[in-house]
Amino acid sequence: MTATVTDARRAVLHRRVRFIVAFTITYNVIEAVVAIWAGTLASSAALIGFGLDSIVEVLSALAVAWQFTRKVPERWEKATVRAIGIAFFALAAYVITDSVLSLTGAQDVDHSPLGIGIATLSLLVMPLLAWFEFRTGRELGSKSVMADAKQLVLCIYLSGTVLIGLLLNSLFGWAWADSVAALVVAVLAIREGIEAWRGDVESPFEVLSEMVEDDDDNDEQHENRTSDRRS
Repeated sequence: MTATVTDARRAVLHRRVRFIVAFTITYNVIEAVVAIWAGTLASSAALIGFGLDSIVEVLSALAVAWQFTRKVPERWEKATVRAIGIAFFALAAYVITDSVLSLTGAQDVDHSPLGIGIATLSLLVMPLLAWFEFRTGRELGSKSVMADAKQLVLCIYLSGTVLIGLLLNSLFGWAWADSVAALVVAVLAIREGIEAWRGDVESPFEVLSEMVEDDDDNDEQHENRTSDRRS
C-alpha cells in the first residue's frame, strides 16, 4: 500500500471502485437469481449456496459503495470490513444447515446444465474482476475494497467446488458430492469471515505479486554479483 497517492489519482481510483462495485452488483444479482432458481429445480444445496454467496457479494459491494459515498471513505474502513465479515458468517451458517439436512435426508440431486453453465461462467469472469479490484484497493490503501475483492476470490473457489460437485453428480450419480461441495464452501466462508473481521485482507494475488517481486530482486542480485566478478 502506498502513502503517496495524489489527489487526482485518488479521484480516479474512487471512480474505478464505483465502477467495479456497480458491475459486481449487476453481475451477482443475475448470478444469484439463476443459481438459486437452478438449485431449487435440482434440489442442489451447493447451487443454492452459490446463489446465496452471490447475494452476500452484492451486500458486500453495497457496503463498499455506501462507504465511497462518504466524504472521507477512510473513516468507515473498519465498520465496512466487519460488515463484510458478518455476511460471510451468515452465508456459512445457512450453507452448513442446508448441507447437513441434505446429507441426512439423502435427498436426490438432479442434473443441472444451467447450474454447470453459471458456475463455469463465474470461473471465467471472477478471476479478472477480483484481480482488478484488489489491485485498485491496494493502490488506494483501502482494506474494505481489498476485503470485497476477497469475496470475489471466494466466489472463484466456490465456483470450482460447485462445478466439481455438479459434474460428479451428473456423470456418476453421486448426490452426496453436492452437499460435500457446499460444506467446502461453508468452510471457506468461515475462514474469509474471520480474516475480514480481523482486518486481514491479504489476497492470493498479493502473495503471487510478492513472489514475482522476490524473484525479480533475486535476479537483480544475481546480475550484480556476476557483474562484480567480471569487473
